[in-house]
Amino acid sequence: MGHAVVQKAQIPLGKSLEESQKLLNQTSAALAMMQSQPLDLSAIEDIAGILNSAVSGQLLSPSEICAVRRTLRAVNNVWKKLTEAAELDGDSLQRYSPLLELLKNCNFLTELEEKIGFCIDCKLLIILDRASEDLELIRAERKRNMENLDSLLKKVAAQIFQAGGIDKPLITKRRSRMCVGIKASHKYLLPDGIALNVSSSGATYFMEPKEAVEFNNMEVRLSNSEIAEETAILSLLTAEIAKSEREIKYLMDRVLEIDLAFARAGFAQWMDGVCPILSSQSHVSFDSSINIEGIKHPLLLGSSLRSLSAASSNSNPLKSDVENSEMTVGSLSKGISDFPVPIDIKVECETRVVVITGPNTGGKTASMKTLGRASLMSKAGLYLPAKNHPRLPWFDLILADIGDHQSLEQNLSTFSGHISRIVDILELVSRESLVLIDEIGSGTDPSEGVALATSILQYLRDRVGLAVVTTHYADLSCLKDKDTRFENAATEFSLETLRPTYRILWGSTGNSNALNIAKSIGFDRKIIQRAQKLVERLRPERQQHRKSELYQSLMEERRKLESQARTAASLHAEIMDLYHEIEDEAKDLDRRAAHLKAKETQQVQQELNFAKVQIDTVVQDFENRLRDASADEINSLIKESESAIAAIVEAHRPDDDFSVSETNTSSFTPQFGEQVHVKSLGDKSATVVEVPGDDDSVLVQYGKMRVRVKKNNIRPIPNSKRKNAANPAPRLRKQQEDRQSGSAGSNNEEASYGPRVQTSKNSLDLRGMRVEEASHQLDIALACWESRSVLFVIHGMGTGVVKERVLEILRNHHRVAKYEQESPMNYGCTVAYIK
Repeated sequence: MGHAVVQKAQIPLGKSLEESQKLLNQTSAALAMMQSQPLDLSAIEDIAGILNSAVSGQLLSPSEICAVRRTLRAVNNVWKKLTEAAELDGDSLQRYSPLLELLKNCNFLTELEEKIGFCIDCKLLIILDRASEDLELIRAERKRNMENLDSLLKKVAAQIFQAGGIDKPLITKRRSRMCVGIKASHKYLLPDGIALNVSSSGATYFMEPKEAVEFNNMEVRLSNSEIAEETAILSLLTAEIAKSEREIKYLMDRVLEIDLAFARAGFAQWMDGVCPILSSQSHVSFDSSINIEGIKHPLLLGSSLRSLSAASSNSNPLKSDVENSEMTVGSLSKGISDFPVPIDIKVECETRVVVITGPNTGGKTASMKTLGRASLMSKAGLYLPAKNHPRLPWFDLILADIGDHQSLEQNLSTFSGHISRIVDILELVSRESLVLIDEIGSGTDPSEGVALATSILQYLRDRVGLAVVTTHYADLSCLKDKDTRFENAATEFSLETLRPTYRILWGSTGNSNALNIAKSIGFDRKIIQRAQKLVERLRPERQQHRKSELYQSLMEERRKLESQARTAASLHAEIMDLYHEIEDEAKDLDRRAAHLKAKETQQVQQELNFAKVQIDTVVQDFENRLRDASADEINSLIKESESAIAAIVEAHRPDDDFSVSETNTSSFTPQFGEQVHVKSLGDKSATVVEVPGDDDSVLVQYGKMRVRVKKNNIRPIPNSKRKNAANPAPRLRKQQEDRQSGSAGSNNEEASYGPRVQTSKNSLDLRGMRVEEASHQLDIALACWESRSVLFVIHGMGTGVVKERVLEILRNHHRVAKYEQESPMNYGCTVAYIK
């Protein structure tokens, strides 16, 4: 259905900002659905013609009625799949709600679908016996009659055969009546028979025996009755469909919207589009601000993608010259990927008229068309082939005068054709309209053309949402100096290559560069030189030269600023990647802490159960021995049991649980290497790597991160936990002594390695590899790793074979200054410091 609508160019456009936003939301929901579990709409048929036939009173055939049933069932399945996808997780309900809203209040006519399935077998396209009681009785009676008739005819045919009246028994139907075949010479065998037909040779007669006449008459009556009953059933179903026409059409309209939403989503996926942001309207003035980065002309991009697809499908790997074929396809793909050139469209909020100047074939008209098509696509709920988040206003009308409209039939010249179109535009324009005019004021005397174009733009300035015009008249670029609602833009032209770059420079004015373009396409040099002399006479030489130098200087400064902006954006992206990796590592540490806590809880529970079993054993033994003990042995038996229970309790007693109270926290001074609780880290345990200074700040290490916190933000760990967690202190103290005891040239050796933050770029993952493969990968990494850097070797836990081999290589490798084995906060990872 959606394909037919698109072919007829009947794509729905939002008549308001809300409707366009609704279409965009539907496209986003369909795109999310396609990425999770694609929805198949191919089973839904276009039944509009069938509905019209039913309403007009025509009797529907079983195939048409079954088409209605298949469509209703398919729509019901679509609704079920949407609801199932939304119920998979809580977030999906909001994500798929624009599609669910379309079918939310629809009547899926399940009763009609079930009724059709009860009456008709849609695979065989026959009406079933259960469709009505009369049909079932008629068919049963007809079956019995046919059995009797068949038995009779077989008996008669056998008699004729035995009498030599036929070469072999023959039973057939002629004139809708059952009969037998008999030779013409033996007609006397059926004296009262009725001849229904004769063979072409006249040798065989097809005769109806006298005894079969009544049976055949009964067959004709029952057959007519069956046809009448089937017609009645089809009439009933047709009436039901006609009665439900309004509900079915409403349902099909909603399905059509879903089909179009998935078509828009498929188009967005095909061209790698992004969702535009439609700016909301202000009650005071129209917001004409536009910010679109890297948008490509949709039609040119579509042509490029189709050419790329055709090139990849036509490439034949069985050709004799395989290398040349691959090179051709590769170069074609590369060329297509650079076409069309993306442009940036940036218009300020208060701007009402944009004047684009620049050379011929520089991309002025194509850029203006790109803006117009982007506005139409956003109104229709289509994604834009741009970058980031394009923002543009919603326009009620897109009015354009582009191209040459001269007509001999209508007596229109080039100029009059333009003027007639502009007249129509001025009659329709509103404060929310977009007006696009190509080469305004052209086709007539330049002085009058400039005056007329200036007047038109000043008229549009007060009556339009945004007007974009292209021109070669330099005077129109001066309107910006008198009115801030005007803005200039220029298409860039490279004086080095004498070719346009097709980029738009907003806020700049461009030259036509007609002489340079004519020179680049091979125009006669003498004519070019003569034209250049004429230009120099018309324009003062110094002013022209100064203008050219200023323009080149501004362009050079612009290129530098753009280069710096790209560098800054790249650094920002790297910093954000590092931030996300550190954030993921922190979340991983939380998961490890929870895992360790659960493991410790499990161990405590196991010890508790074991102690309980031991005490139960002592008590059971005491009770058994008490039965046979004498009075003198009871006291000693009690003491022995109490002693055994006390020993069990003592064996499972925890260490000193002394904890520091809150009143002592303020006077607590952490020591180097001591484990403490940090409140700002969610009361997680961390290691002190630098004692408090004058500002009462402490440097602690939490996993791979080092954080400086205030002294009052930490508290000590109870003694029992401190004993177990104090093991890292000697190692940390030894590291500090090693740093302090180094030579004068390397006293800052540890700092030269940079921060010990694990990322994907400084990690080598050996998990899942065999010992030989892991050794080979580690040798390569150590040989190529950057000097004075840190390498995180992830070997995992496993059987420990890979870990032992890693430690052996790090111990003996000449590039490894030192290494740190895994710690409780960093299981399965060894840190190597490269010389």
